[in-house]
Amino acid sequence: MLAQLDTSFAALADPTRRAILSRLARGEATVMELAKPFEMSQPAISQHLKVLEEAGLIVQRVDGAKRPRRLAKAGIDAMDQWLAMLRKALEKNYDRLDEVLAAMESGQETKPDKKTKRHKRTAPNTKGKKP
Repeated sequence: MLAQLDTSFAALADPTRRAILSRLARGEATVMELAKPFEMSQPAISQHLKVLEEAGLIVQRVDGAKRPRRLAKAGIDAMDQWLAMLRKALEKNYDRLDEVLAAMESGQETKPDKKTKRHKRTAPNTKGKKP
């Protein structure tokens, strides 16, 4: 799965391929329709399409002499799931940061929990302080 993701993200490194995917997000299109906005030959566009197909991001169907392309749900979903995993990890990190900042604002100390390696709030240290 990671090898396929590497191929997919590598395919997205090129701005022409990203533009092609953006166009296909509106619906399927033929090679000539996809080539129209670009100042490049039909074979050059076909090479970009080949890269996107090998990355699993688009598929083609046969319609007589035409070969319209469309987005490949499985390839897009795989990337989305991987990105969702990263978003979830970031949310957890931000939640922990919010906890630490809230504890700092309320004057509580935080100490790392040896089992989870997360900071836990403790009561403020009042030893040696006069009331």
